[in-house]
Amino acid sequence: MIGTGIFTSLGFQVMALNSGMSLLTLWLLGGISSLIGALAYAELATTLPRSGGEYNFLSIIYHPSLGFLAGWISFIVGFAAPTAAASIALGAYLKSAFGLPSILYGIRIEKYIAFGVLLLITLLHSTNKKTGAHFQSVFTSIKIILLLFLIILGLYASNNQHLDFRFSHQALKEIISPAFAVSFFFVSFSYSGWNSAAYIAGEIRNPGKNIPLSLITGTLIVTSLYVLITYSFLKVIPVTEMSGKIEIGYLFGDQVFSTNAAKIMGLIFSLLLLSTVSALTLTGPRVTQVMGEDYKPIAWFRKLSSKEIPVRAILVQSGLAGIYILTSSFEEVITYIGFTLNLFTLLAVAGLFNLRKRYRDAAPAYRMKLYPVLPIIFVLINMWILVYGLIYKPFESFAGLLTAAAGLIFYYSFRGKKP
Repeated sequence: MIGTGIFTSLGFQVMALNSGMSLLTLWLLGGISSLIGALAYAELATTLPRSGGEYNFLSIIYHPSLGFLAGWISFIVGFAAPTAAASIALGAYLKSAFGLPSILYGIRIEKYIAFGVLLLITLLHSTNKKTGAHFQSVFTSIKIILLLFLIILGLYASNNQHLDFRFSHQALKEIISPAFAVSFFFVSFSYSGWNSAAYIAGEIRNPGKNIPLSLITGTLIVTSLYVLITYSFLKVIPVTEMSGKIEIGYLFGDQVFSTNAAKIMGLIFSLLLLSTVSALTLTGPRVTQVMGEDYKPIAWFRKLSSKEIPVRAILVQSGLAGIYILTSSFEEVITYIGFTLNLFTLLAVAGLFNLRKRYRDAAPAYRMKLYPVLPIIFVLINMWILVYGLIYKPFESFAGLLTAAAGLIFYYSFRGKKP
């Protein structure tokens, strides 16, 4: 979960929000929403313990067409687009660290770097399952240690931009503004890994215990880290300097240390973003593989290599990520991701009501507390975001709806053709 968003998105949020309290509230609300979602997914995944995430949930709760649509979105958008965003962000950090030119042969330099990173990670996860998993575990641990280090630095740094962190009239005005709702796309993207354990539920030992533990504990830890690191960034970096910038961690290092030390920070953040690209490349193809087991037109994806790796799904997902890198900016990719993924997580959590009615006598290993209050809060938050997305980011939002419509056409063209 700890990845691209927290290292990159604050620069876009401060373009519209100027109150320190409204910005902290934005990240705290993102954590609360994610925690509620994690609680709901823990019940969904232990009641319906098969890999595939929303694809599995929505197919059973509503209709196979809606499940297929969720899987289609995961395939086309949910993993490929964030992989592209993380790769572009990594390129931006390396560009700042090495002082590289912005443009080379008419193409932004970070896009060249992004393609190189994508090829490297694709090769890693296509050839060795154990090495890829070990790589992921090591870098996740490093990422948490670095965030704690940055939080401590920020809290004790002499730099103080005197941003207003009080709950003032200005803060309240910003919290209820359209800009706050649109900025939430960046935050929900930053927290988007909270449901990743549900995607590989079929591969987790003792899912009744480990899935809820993974989802809930992970979300609580990440929420605390995100709110604290946001405070540290806002305290240290002048808002005018970070506005519209991707490489926030590099700017933080430049304020706290010398320029040379900031370059080292840029390199460190680049390595951490490498682990984000790795996580998405590891998880996403498993959804596509499960879909290939259920639908004949895409049965090609179900085949595993001799090392039990879904190589075909990995290669196609990386190919899509390459297209996003070539055709879109970082901000466009994030909004496109945010709208489509929020739509299907909303449907999954809302499906908990139907699931409890259908499986009244079931005794899942985990039951969500404070039901139905918490699911209702989650649904309302996400509906609020989606409505404002349609109004204020119509191009990216309608692109998401068109992508979903294309999936629906595909489903009804080939329905009934099971492997």
